[in-house]
Amino acid sequence: MEQRKLGSSGPTVSSLGLGCMAMSDAYGPADRGESIATVHAALDAGITLLDTGDFYTMGHNEMLLREALKDTPRDKVQLSVKFGALRGPAGEFNGMDCRPAAMKNFLAYSLQRLGTDYIDIYRPARLDPSVPIEETIGAIAEMVKAGYVRHIGLSEVGSDTIRRAHAVHPIADLQIEYSLIERGIERDILKTCRELGIAITAYGVLARGLISGHWSKSAGKTGKDYRLMTPRFQGENLDANLALAERLRAIAGEIGATPAQVAIAWVAAQGDNIVPLVGAKTRNRLTEALGASDIRLTPAHLDMLAKAFPPNVAAGTRYAAAQMAHLDSEKPATR
Repeated sequence: MEQRKLGSSGPTVSSLGLGCMAMSDAYGPADRGESIATVHAALDAGITLLDTGDFYTMGHNEMLLREALKDTPRDKVQLSVKFGALRGPAGEFNGMDCRPAAMKNFLAYSLQRLGTDYIDIYRPARLDPSVPIEETIGAIAEMVKAGYVRHIGLSEVGSDTIRRAHAVHPIADLQIEYSLIERGIERDILKTCRELGIAITAYGVLARGLISGHWSKSAGKTGKDYRLMTPRFQGENLDANLALAERLRAIAGEIGATPAQVAIAWVAAQGDNIVPLVGAKTRNRLTEALGASDIRLTPAHLDMLAKAFPPNVAAGTRYAAAQMAHLDSEKPATR
């Protein structure tokens, strides 16, 4: 597999990363054995970047990764971990805590659950409005000096915050949603990251499965699937977005690939500083996603996709209103 460097200060990683959240029931039921087999298949295929969060089913995802990686040499993988999101016993989200003392506490628990001495890329999951980003990044920088963290990343923050954080310590990458139907980072964030030498690790490249070619109006009805609570998966929005998925299916047929492969390849084609994260939780979905590496989109293909999927083409916001209000990445830059 090809490799890409995460910014001017980050590690060299596989050109595709594996997002592991869905392996912990966020997108409906997940099979533990199949999840572990999927991680192994990803490693065998050359994927080295594994992304998780300490709040993914309250530590379950980290412990799952520990089991999956128990026979893998530590230097063969890069672990990307998000922290700071507070959860309640019923699974509810209760805000962010990115105070330095809280960060060190989260880090200590993650190291234990993952069974490792260090984390390759550590990042606050969202901006904590009550804590200056300089304090949070400064505290993580102390953990870099102490050897518990190798690199610092950010997640879902805007250009102003990126600049402030990068002034404290070099930022390796920004994790943010980016897909054919979610192009918000193109307004200014992508330009800021390129100016500062910061990579993009793009999640939601299939719009949480919406444009994968596998979603239908009857999908997600079994078990607890958080996607059903988001606007793009509801009512008339869903109908409109599934029409976009069919538009992609038609184009993918002309290219000779699946919709998912074209969607992933499109994100990867937006720049060599971008690493798509694929959220496969089964080997079948992973195999399909890996096929995106063999897709070479021509200028004609890219032009066709640009015309079919202009900015703001999706119906509905990517998160519910309460969550959108807390996304620093959705706020306009001041410079």
